Amino acid sequence: MRGLLLLSLTLASAWAQPSLDWFDMSRLKDFSAYRASSNNADWASNDDSKRPIAGETVVLADLTGPGVVTHIWLTVAANEYGWPRLLRFRVYYDGSPTPSVDAPLGDFFAVGHGVEKPVESLLIRNGSSGRSRNSYWPMPFRKRCRITVTNEGRRRLSNLYYHVDWKKVPSLPTDVAYFHAWYKQELPAVMGRRYEILNVKGRGHYAGTVLSVVQNQPGWFGEGDEFFYVDGQKKPSIEGTGTEDYFNDAWSLRVAEGAYTGVPVAEGTGLASRMTAYRWHLPDPVPFRTSLKFEMEHAGWTYNADGTVRSGFEERADLFSSVAFWYQQGIAQGLKPAPYGAARLPHGNARQIEVEQNDWDVRTQRGKAMVQKEVFWSRDLLFLQAEGPGARMEIPFDVTEDGRYELLAQVAHSNDYGTYNVLLDGKPLGQDTELEHEPGANMGGGIVVDGYHTELYVAEDHVLGWPQLARGRHTLAFVCMGKDARSSGYNIGIDTLILAKVASPEPVGGARAEQLRGGSITAADWTHGLKDADPYVRGAAAWRSTQDPELAAQSMPALIESLKDTDHVVRGLAAVTARALGERAVAALDGLTSLLKDPEAGVRMMSAEAIAAIGVKAAPAVPALTAACQNTAEHVQVQRSLANALGAIGPAAKPALPALRRLQAIPRVKWNADAAIKRIEGTK
Repeated sequence: MRGLLLLSLTLASAWAQPSLDWFDMSRLKDFSAYRASSNNADWASNDDSKRPIAGETVVLADLTGPGVVTHIWLTVAANEYGWPRLLRFRVYYDGSPTPSVDAPLGDFFAVGHGVEKPVESLLIRNGSSGRSRNSYWPMPFRKRCRITVTNEGRRRLSNLYYHVDWKKVPSLPTDVAYFHAWYKQELPAVMGRRYEILNVKGRGHYAGTVLSVVQNQPGWFGEGDEFFYVDGQKKPSIEGTGTEDYFNDAWSLRVAEGAYTGVPVAEGTGLASRMTAYRWHLPDPVPFRTSLKFEMEHAGWTYNADGTVRSGFEERADLFSSVAFWYQQGIAQGLKPAPYGAARLPHGNARQIEVEQNDWDVRTQRGKAMVQKEVFWSRDLLFLQAEGPGARMEIPFDVTEDGRYELLAQVAHSNDYGTYNVLLDGKPLGQDTELEHEPGANMGGGIVVDGYHTELYVAEDHVLGWPQLARGRHTLAFVCMGKDARSSGYNIGIDTLILAKVASPEPVGGARAEQLRGGSITAADWTHGLKDADPYVRGAAAWRSTQDPELAAQSMPALIESLKDTDHVVRGLAAVTARALGERAVAALDGLTSLLKDPEAGVRMMSAEAIAAIGVKAAPAVPALTAACQNTAEHVQVQRSLANALGAIGPAAKPALPALRRLQAIPRVKWNADAAIKRIEGTK
């Protein structure tokens, strides 16, 4: 394992230990290099991304060993709040039904909270403002390695691009262990016990940690110590002195990067502030022979009602989540899977308010408001063309019930944007009372949005606070204070407002949904799940058949009925299952054809893909496909799938040729239309 790890580190970064063998690169190799990627099989096409709809699983790689995954790169365009935490990343070895890696995509790549942030380290590098994710963790496997991403949100992804670089080797040494990474959360941390990052049995060594915290109260949270219990120890062999000390920092945590440790997110110590830190145990792995338990206290400063300090070390109920990274012999068993989808977000009930859709209700001063469409892959902006300091844009939003809410704005940044203060109902947001802190602590910078960036970046999350809101209408105002000296303007662009009632998230669909997703079920169980009153339970059943299409093959009437479900997630996943069944789903053709008019673009796209999978037997769908191609307002990604479906039907789709030739005029659809025409005319 040492040789594999050292080679990976040598190639990953110029930061390296002096003990590395620098001549290894010059030695002849006895392995073969390969890549699995999202590249289109048609080399004439530039349509090289996947676009998983809500609930869909994409297989990034399915590799035959022995081999080692040496590098994973991916980038995503999406417009759903928290999508890096809603996407689930899994790795399975040697045919095991239990994943050895199971974590939200963002957290695996060292950034929590469902946000994008840059990371520069030996094992994870996130470039392009955090949008380009790279992992250099070596992942050896003996027989098979299967890597998947599941979209556990409720919106489709606009794009998912990926590379999985790996090498096939003649054999692996007997002492090579399997790479593992596992996500856990307590939202909030449970009072009366430490937060447990990992508790695993077997032989191996601990290799890294990503910890994310949302502050449930103001004041420095991180006085908690870490404890490693090796092989059943009663007294831990490793004890720490504070949370920031574990991450090799001091006097609180600030945004930083480094080879072995770093802090991608650090917003200070106010209520609702967020933090993510990573530590890679490369110089100091923690070996274990039979078991390992790793815990961390959740304790820090607390305050009395008048703002005076109550304690400098008292247990707190902040929101904790983490990923543990380790290597071990065999496949780790007995670890609890992460909650599904939105239950991994801080409160599990976020409402995404598309402010550009209500631009007629927006008020401005010293500036003009307008809507900018498709600024970045399905993201639209409410844009204020500001005249200068004092420019103001007021955005109304409605609250349905009294309560404390997390209020967050997803804001664009650009080289002509200004610096803005944020007011809620005319009053500044932020801490009402100045609190005493430990000297030297990072207390954050207040609620100010500096919109300057060297390029247009859409959209960064800005937590505005956890205000108490009464039922009814409220107004959020963005007021220009000036600009960065490098900026050429004072503008601002708002993508969405996020409103979530502060609460611990509930499991999505409860125990019934968990059983359908992960337990042993029959076709009768699956059919019954599709009829459940809870849409999340129906969604779990629909997802299960995408993993095991034979459930639907045994109960085709149930699949056909689910194409009519009131929840677009269920309809879309039923179409995914039909796609997996191929021509065996011909009985569902009428239902799939009706979905070509579905209000959800992702469902329309997937129904066309399912029709394409049926192939020549889908000829009765040609009139509906042709009509759909003539919809000039259709999204280009749906148009691509429509063209693909007509091409798969072949010569019987000749009546659609005029519509396909019109699609040839659309640059992003031209490749698909060209290929479809060739197949229909018999020239391909």
